[in-house]
Amino acid sequence: MNLHEIKNFLILADKLHFGRASQACNLSPSALTRSIQRIEESIGQTLFLRDNRTVSLTPAGEKFRSYAVSAIRNWETFCEDINDDGTVTGSLSIYASVTAVYSLLPDLLEAYRTTYPDVQLELRTGSAEESIQQVLDGEIDLSVAALPDQQHSRLAFMPLTQTNLVFVAPRNANTKDVPMLKDKLDLTRAPLVLPRSGLSRRRLDQWLKKHHTTPNIITEVSGNEGILAMVRMGCGIGMVPELVLERSPFRKDVKKIEGAPILDPYIVGLCTTRKNLTRPSIAALWQLAEHNGIKG
Repeated sequence: MNLHEIKNFLILADKLHFGRASQACNLSPSALTRSIQRIEESIGQTLFLRDNRTVSLTPAGEKFRSYAVSAIRNWETFCEDINDDGTVTGSLSIYASVTAVYSLLPDLLEAYRTTYPDVQLELRTGSAEESIQQVLDGEIDLSVAALPDQQHSRLAFMPLTQTNLVFVAPRNANTKDVPMLKDKLDLTRAPLVLPRSGLSRRRLDQWLKKHHTTPNIITEVSGNEGILAMVRMGCGIGMVPELVLERSPFRKDVKKIEGAPILDPYIVGLCTTRKNLTRPSIAALWQLAEHNGIKG
């Protein structure tokens, strides 16, 4: 068992799909399977439960993931500590939504790669709702996420931009599809496609409670891109951050609704633990981001 195999394990533990994980590891599915089997043979435990449709971690796999995260971090910290020539080395893992990758990270990561070419960058994409917990769990070094309403004492947050929450309907929606009451969107009748959880859903729930409104929820979706796709198909009215709308391939197929509730905007930025900021590879990116600040 070596560090490379441990990293392969962590990627599979994150994606829980041999096909996607093997692509991320730059291995064939059979080669990834053999890599995992070697670890299982070394520790004498099955780490994954597999059938034709699903992959999940066993209790031993959950324990090994905690060990694997610590082992990789300790190795990277050791490598950084013994480097005494001022060169920033090691690795840096970043978790971000597809929208953040397109809109917030390109210039920052390009500057980072140019300034610190010896750092190995790993970029993972997924739902921003999960990113802060992954940082706290040590599964990822740094994430792009919305500033939570209540900040965790272990977290450090660097603002990058601000974005409003907007309500959208299909481009060709008629007055029946967008019911209004005294020039305001009537959420008791409007067919709503809402996020299942997350900061935007909490903001809307707070508004609904304050205004004693029972919404007409048609469906709940995970991920802003999924909400826009359903709105485009005519499933209902959605609510997403404006930054997501501006970068979406569906932006010309939907329209913002005038008279919709005004909710508190998002502040989006970099998130890591305060302890992580002692690592040179992470501190270097943090310092570059400090020159950006709020953009919108």
